[in-house]
Amino acid sequence: MYLKHHRYHTQAQNQNKADKMKLPIIDTTNTKIGEIRLPPQFNEEYRPDLIQRVVLAIQSHRRQPYAASKGAGKRASAKLSRRRRDYRTSYGYGISRVPRKIMTRRGTRMNWVGAFAPGTVGGRRAHPPKAEKIWWKKINDKERKKSIRSAIAATISKEFVTQRGHFAPYNYPFVLDNKFELLDKTKKVVDVLKKLGMEAELERIENRNIRAGKGKSRGRKYKQKVGPLIIVAKTDKLNSAVANISGIDVVEVKNLNTELLAPSGKPGRLTFWTSDAIHILEKENLFN
Repeated sequence: MYLKHHRYHTQAQNQNKADKMKLPIIDTTNTKIGEIRLPPQFNEEYRPDLIQRVVLAIQSHRRQPYAASKGAGKRASAKLSRRRRDYRTSYGYGISRVPRKIMTRRGTRMNWVGAFAPGTVGGRRAHPPKAEKIWWKKINDKERKKSIRSAIAATISKEFVTQRGHFAPYNYPFVLDNKFELLDKTKKVVDVLKKLGMEAELERIENRNIRAGKGKSRGRKYKQKVGPLIIVAKTDKLNSAVANISGIDVVEVKNLNTELLAPSGKPGRLTFWTSDAIHILEKENLFN
């Protein structure tokens, strides 16, 4: 009874704490124009283990099944008799019973080469990958929503953001004005981000490295760093304006997932919310 009362009391304290949490609203000129109260989703406990599990489940949905050809390693005619008086027989030669194909012959003497068996050159694999294997991982709906709330709470922690390698502005965290969603040119977006103190972050994501290994020849020559995430109410104009800035993602608040908030399962992505997005998050009670 005490534990139950204590749990409800703790939840009530967390609710009151979230109600008192406020962030400044910044316009496109980096001027404070007001404050906004954050909804309870920003007060979720930090669960890196749950975030990692959900991110792996999301990544598994994009994994493409693969398999070897059913006839791989089985195309050689390697039939060999073990009987005493057959013409092409290995009986009496003191050799192992490995399937063999005949390369050349002279009378009854054959020049054999091992084939077909898993231990031979060019032979089949013992247990090849199967196309019917299911890579898709399931996740409970409550765990999925809880991981999103936990990742949302980590985005307003400047400590988590800097630990992830981002160069956050000095006044981070803050909420963007709704006019930011109306920007329709890439140059305008870059200018506004620089005014908000994002010059170092833009330089960081601008540099890209050449990948080591064979991936260079498989359509992924460069490794792109992950930049800020902009969460808006609608992505009509801003999405096309940010498309030319590599590393920055724009997403509607209703389409949020754990991988966007915590790429590679590491929470604390540099995230900017618009005030309309926070209103939708609270009004529709998303991810609760």
